[in-house]
Amino acid sequence: MNTPLNPSNLADAINARGFSHAAGFRINAIQPGSAEVSLPRRDDLLQFFGHFHGGVITALADQAAGIAVTSGLPKGRIGVTVEIKVNFLSPASGNELVARAKTLKMSGSIGVATVEVFSKDGASETLCAFCTATMRALDLPAEFR
Repeated sequence: MNTPLNPSNLADAINARGFSHAAGFRINAIQPGSAEVSLPRRDDLLQFFGHFHGGVITALADQAAGIAVTSGLPKGRIGVTVEIKVNFLSPASGNELVARAKTLKMSGSIGVATVEVFSKDGASETLCAFCTATMRALDLPAEFR
């Protein structure tokens, strides 16, 4: 990982608990205002045609957007989802999903991020979804400050 979230243990906490941990999300890179999060293929993450489920793709995009926005916030703040929109562009049938998020605008306590989600198979990547997310900056719970 390139740059830790603020505080530095937040990335570890994101990976260690709750849905993100259970789903198997991996934080690959964080830079101020951007993030990359991936998810390896597992049978329990697929829909009945054998492609990654749309809900899984959406959750991965949401996680990446939240990390991207949080990475640019002052210490002790975190971005949480207010609204998310996902356009599914092609089936995600690769061995891994990779979500790359960028913060477009941060104004006061509201930020907007875009996320491109790729279905990756070896070195080949196919854009399978595009997302916009609106995030609100909130104070971190005391245990993470």
